[in-house]
Amino acid sequence: MAQAKRSHLKIYNTLTRHLDDFEPIHPGRVNMFVCGPTVYDVSHIGHSKSYVAYDIIARYLRKKGYAVFFVLNITDIDDKIINRAKETKEDPLKLSERYAQAFYKDMKDLHVNSINLYAKASDYIPEIINQIKGLVDKGIGYKIQGGVYYDISKFSEYGKLSRQNLEQLTVHRVDPDPEKRNPGDFVLWKSQKPGEISWDSPWGKGRPGWHIEDTAITLTHFGPTYDLHGGGTELIFPHHEAEVAQAEGLTGKKPLAKYWVHTGLLSIKGQEMHKSLGNFVPIQEAIQKVGVEALRVLYASTHYRSPLDYTEDTLVQADSLARRFRRAYDQVQMAGGMKSEGKDQTSTLKRQVDEAQAEFFTAMDDDFNTPRALAAY
Repeated sequence: MAQAKRSHLKIYNTLTRHLDDFEPIHPGRVNMFVCGPTVYDVSHIGHSKSYVAYDIIARYLRKKGYAVFFVLNITDIDDKIINRAKETKEDPLKLSERYAQAFYKDMKDLHVNSINLYAKASDYIPEIINQIKGLVDKGIGYKIQGGVYYDISKFSEYGKLSRQNLEQLTVHRVDPDPEKRNPGDFVLWKSQKPGEISWDSPWGKGRPGWHIEDTAITLTHFGPTYDLHGGGTELIFPHHEAEVAQAEGLTGKKPLAKYWVHTGLLSIKGQEMHKSLGNFVPIQEAIQKVGVEALRVLYASTHYRSPLDYTEDTLVQADSLARRFRRAYDQVQMAGGMKSEGKDQTSTLKRQVDEAQAEFFTAMDDDFNTPRALAAY
């Protein structure tokens, strides 16, 4: 079977803004982290576009011989979860667990089977507190009435991922609070408000900020540096920028992730997807409408970094393409069982398959170019 050498794989790296040769920190091994959902509602097709893309990436890395440890976090502590729990009069963690289970089913039904660990933020409270304590001890984190904040002026490289300078970011308002040292400082630990879920900490009862959850998870499982961090383009700032500042500010080790990979957004008939617009499409609804194979082909028909517009026409095209792949697969399977009198036909088909495989690997080694890889067949 034709297969490309490992050294040929190139990945577009948001950190460098270049197509970089893929060389993991430890030869033959890849540690990979992707930002998962905030589980306050059912997941939609915008989520699944991203998670199918990272599933394809993890599968391909394994196909090339890498041992991949793929962690996807579950944000089960968040303002959205707390607000939804108030509306439904539920315990926030019970509500988030219910939607987490629905998400796991979505991933199973989508054949996203490459994830090794779903890491829930609420399982890492001690690690989160220890990381915040380390930042406070270094003078990077500071306590005010509303909680503990990260002083972005203490990290000179803040903005390197999103390509913004510190002067711009110092005046960028994140979590408005007049007590903050800089308007752009972000929260590490939120002080408890009446009736909210909370945990004990050195700074009083409260809960983690969003950004600190992910770095606590990756420091626990990967250490201070690892290979690949993924998420949607909308997370580059402030979320991923904050992750870099937290981890590198604490450990002094750089980079937090060697390769930063971001997926393009999905729209519905040219519009952003919002429940208020009536164009919110849950994953299960899409699966029932077109099937899993067509949905995965739809996502793969556009490069992972590009936006995708979800329309009836694109669904029909994806379904037609999925059926074509199924027919081609069946023909290859049938040819494999042919007897000797079909040698010429089998030989021709084998040559065609080998050529297609070579083109497939060439395409995938070019920043996981799935549209070109699909065209190979």
